[in-house]
Parts: sequence; C-alpha cells; structure tokens
Amino acid sequence: MIDANTPTPPVNDAHKEGVLYIGMDLGTSRTSISSSNGVRETVLSFVGYPKDIVSQKLIKADRLFGKEALDKRLSVNLYRPLEHGVIKGSAQKSDAYEDNLRAARDLVKHAISLAKPRKDELIYGVIGVPAQASINNKEAIIDAAKEHLDSVMLCSEPFAVAYGLDRLEDVLVIDIGAGTTDLCRMYGAMPEEGDQITLPYAGDYIDQKLLELLRAKCPEADFNMNMIKVIKERYAFVNDFSQPVIVELPVNGKPTAFDITDEVRASCRIIVAPIVEALHRLIASHDPEFQYRLRNNVLLGGGGSQIIGLGDAIEREMAEKLGGGRVHTVEEPIYCGANGALKVAHDMPAEYWQQLS
Repeated sequence: MIDANTPTPPVNDAHKEGVLYIGMDLGTSRTSISSSNGVRETVLSFVGYPKDIVSQKLIKADRLFGKEALDKRLSVNLYRPLEHGVIKGSAQKSDAYEDNLRAARDLVKHAISLAKPRKDELIYGVIGVPAQASINNKEAIIDAAKEHLDSVMLCSEPFAVAYGLDRLEDVLVIDIGAGTTDLCRMYGAMPEEGDQITLPYAGDYIDQKLLELLRAKCPEADFNMNMIKVIKERYAFVNDFSQPVIVELPVNGKPTAFDITDEVRASCRIIVAPIVEALHRLIASHDPEFQYRLRNNVLLGGGGSQIIGLGDAIEREMAEKLGGGRVHTVEEPIYCGANGALKVAHDMPAEYWQQLS
C-alpha cells in the first residue's frame, strides 16, 4: 500500500500502452472519477440491494447506485458505505463492516465502469483518502478497490487537490467533503503527518446541526435527513445578508411554508471556527519566515466550498484570529480531487505501477 507519505518517484511521461489511468475521489457523499480517456463522472455514494422478491421484480437489477438507489430507498436495503471519508466499521471491524465493505466494492466497481474501460486494458487507479486516515481505514479502501483495479495507490485528498492544480509550494489546502474537512500544508516537498489535519466538521455535521435547528424551529413539521441535505445543497450560505430561505415542509400531511434563513446560515457557519483554528495550528507550527505566505495562500476545495460566502467568512475569521489571510476557491469543486489523483497516476512511471500490481 502506498500513500502520500511515500516519496514520489520521478515524473515519467512514458506510460505503458494498454493502461487506463483513473483518479478517484471516493467520498462519503459522492464519488467522482477522472480517467485518462477523457471521461469524468460523479455518482452519489449510495448502493441499494433489493429487499425481497417484490422489490427485485420492480427494480429488475441486483443493485442500484447513486440517486437511483436513493430514490428507491423504500424498496432496497440502502447503504452509504463511507463515513467520515472511510468505510464504516473499518476501524473496529464491526458487525456491519462486511456489508459496508461489499457495498464499497460494488461502488468502486460501478465508478470504474463509468470510465468505460476497454476489456483489453489494465486499470491503474489513485484514490483520495482523508488526510489522517488510519492504517485500518486505508487497508479497508485497498480491499474495496483491489478486486477491480490492476494496481492501486492512495493519496490524501487535500494533497490531490494541490497536485492537480500545480499548487505545491506555500499553500494551505482545505478540502471540505461530507464526512471530513481535510487540511494540508504544501511547501515544495511531500507533506508529512504533521502537515495534515482531518476535522469531523464537514457536510454531514452541517446537516445534523440544521436538522436540530429545524426541529426546534418547526416542531410540528415532518421531515427527514435526506430532505435536510437537499435543503442545504440548494440554499447553503454564511453571508450576513441573503434572500429569505422559504421551504415547504409537511404538517399533518399539508405542505406548510417556513422561513429557515437564520437556521441555514447558523448551521453552515458552524464549520468556520474549527477550520480557522486548524489553519492557525498549521501556520503557527511552520517556519516563521514563510508563515505569511501560507496565511495569504489558502485554497478552498471540495463540495463544501460551494457554500455561498464561505471563503469570505474564513477570511474574516482569519483577520480576527491570525491578523489576516487570503482564501481562493477552486473552480471545479466536484472534480478537483479526482483530477489531482489522475495527475498523480499519470506522473507515476510504469515500472512503479508494476511493483504495486
């Protein structure tokens, strides 16, 4: 198993013929792939298996993926096999671990199929994982991928973002996913363990807080976590001023309008302070001569970077806690991790991949 703490071999553009290279962001909420044949696809990280003979007849398939699985969740045993960026139960090998590992394997296989590999091609893949994923978690992801990839390596998600954008020096990367927010300090060399931080304050954390706030604001309304996620993805913002967020929630079966502007803003803002605290730790522990460069070169990526006004909110918090800072948001938040992983795959010489096979 190779991860981002392993020294990178020299770049070699002479790739082996008959090989499809894939970069994969295996995320808690969605899985995105970029491949060397130009295909880029993303799928929600859900896998569904028919509950019984009736659902089997309805679905006409052994398994469903993504939005289709989510939409048919009453007819299937639904799995979201990743939690906090790793396979559920991989740390303790819990009772549900084998079921989630099976679902993760099927999800990886499905994601690879989206790249449309030829039958005669070998498939070499780089998969992004949380910055501080444990050995058990990394082994679980390798287990999920090795049946469908001829050779596989792992790298940290924020490292992949930086690598894909050629931002390898004097930059602090923030990658906000559903399960984790990962930070990485880049300074022209391979980042070490102390250069990376993983936080649990990410998309799922926002969803849970919004759920709690809406239960308090609208106790008579009926809603579930999936409805909360849809609301957040449509309206998420942290600005002081915004158009009112008005949603309809059922009350005794009747659609009823609620103004939830303050609740959406408050739940999204809750991740700002922990992120800036982590930035502070990475900046303060860096070489003092170069700290100002990191402070003024923060790169915000991942699905969470799409929260309206988040970069500005982080800058304001940095001004108060760190005396200033500049935040730049990536242009392709859904694919920045997969694009970077693909670039890592391209830059590995053929003989290096053969050693991993």
